[in-house]
Amino acid sequence: MDSGAIVHIDYDLYEGEAERLIETTREEVAKEHEMHEEGRTYEPLVTVIGDGRLIAGFESSLTEAEADKDYEVDIEPADAYGERDASLVETIGQNVLMRSVRDPNMLAIGAPVEIGGRQGILQFLSAGRARIDYNHPLAGSTLRYKYRIVKVVEDRKEKVETLLNMNTGRDDFEIEFKKDDLTVTLPDTIAYDQNWSYAKFSLVRTLRDHIGVGTIVFREVHEPRAIEEEE
Repeated sequence: MDSGAIVHIDYDLYEGEAERLIETTREEVAKEHEMHEEGRTYEPLVTVIGDGRLIAGFESSLTEAEADKDYEVDIEPADAYGERDASLVETIGQNVLMRSVRDPNMLAIGAPVEIGGRQGILQFLSAGRARIDYNHPLAGSTLRYKYRIVKVVEDRKEKVETLLNMNTGRDDFEIEFKKDDLTVTLPDTIAYDQNWSYAKFSLVRTLRDHIGVGTIVFREVHEPRAIEEEE
């Protein structure tokens, strides 16, 4: 698959040695492993090949994959989430832990905690001390991906719509091309999205890198509010 291709991928992610399912986009697989989440929409992952959104080993496999074929690949820690680092396991005072959590009643061994802006796992709590593991939960694990590229986005307008959705989670933009120049009409409610300013600059780079557009215009339209007539 070429770098820059926008694809939809169905995949199952396992902890390789234990064959423990970690994540899946396929509802039937989740049910088979008794991991089904009610209310969740199971759908393919959408990504840009070679864009660095995925772990290195998975990205590398995708560059050699073809659409509509099933693949299985084992990824060593070095190309996944790295080896475990003993220096990232730290002991802190219980009082520091209690000040850092919103609800101490939710604390449990193995539960995620955030200390000073760092995400970790609570490993031990006793005698006024707490041990926090700041390694990624999958550090040191060999991962196994079973996947299939179920769709390659080919249409230029659909590519733009897909990238907009990937970066904002919205699908209410209007897209217009004039040759290679692109105009994106924004939904008026996007003014309330605090992440839009950052997403916009990221989108400009992504659109130019992967679609080859020329001038990009983000167009705001604010319609007048209708005034109801008094009876």
